[in-house]
Amino acid sequence: MDTHKTIYDISLLGGHPALDFVNTVDSRGGRWGPDFLKSYDDLVAWARRLDVIDEKDRDALLAKANRSGSDAEKELGHAKDLREALCRLFLSEFDDSQVSPNDLKLVADMARRGLSQRTLGQVGGIIEWRRSDAKDLDAISNRIAVLAAELLTSRDERRPVRACQGRNCGWLFLDQSRGGHRRWCSDKTCGSNARVRRFRAVGAA
Repeated sequence: MDTHKTIYDISLLGGHPALDFVNTVDSRGGRWGPDFLKSYDDLVAWARRLDVIDEKDRDALLAKANRSGSDAEKELGHAKDLREALCRLFLSEFDDSQVSPNDLKLVADMARRGLSQRTLGQVGGIIEWRRSDAKDLDAISNRIAVLAAELLTSRDERRPVRACQGRNCGWLFLDQSRGGHRRWCSDKTCGSNARVRRFRAVGAA
């Protein structure tokens, strides 16, 4: 991973917003970090990149965060709590680890709030759920929780979540490969680095 990157240009390799949210930590392998979510503004920037919020929501949330920096910092902490709970829950698919009831409750509570902020509307003659305007600082976390809950509960209908096997990585991704045996978040980065290490090890033997 490139530790010089920021939230504005980190790769989006998870295949789903909830997994890309977990991947806002650069490394979850032999070391942890750095964390790309350094401020509430970073959370907003990430959410806009993934279309979790629109431009109107972005402007409203940034304005509110600027008016109350302490509340924004507190909400950033809640978002990171959600991120780590999602990391553990999705990793349980990969390594069959125990699922924490506390993690499930955290996601469920936030998802419930997110669902309560939806409204029914008609678009092109079709009635569908629509997101209400983001008025509160927790709107991003709640929307992520809804998306994550949908992904968690669709395990029997989708490809599995895997963790990158690259050294000092551990990013999560949906394995959409043909054979279903993808090992790397990116073959160009972690995959290539692994092949270079193997080549050098053979040469040194």
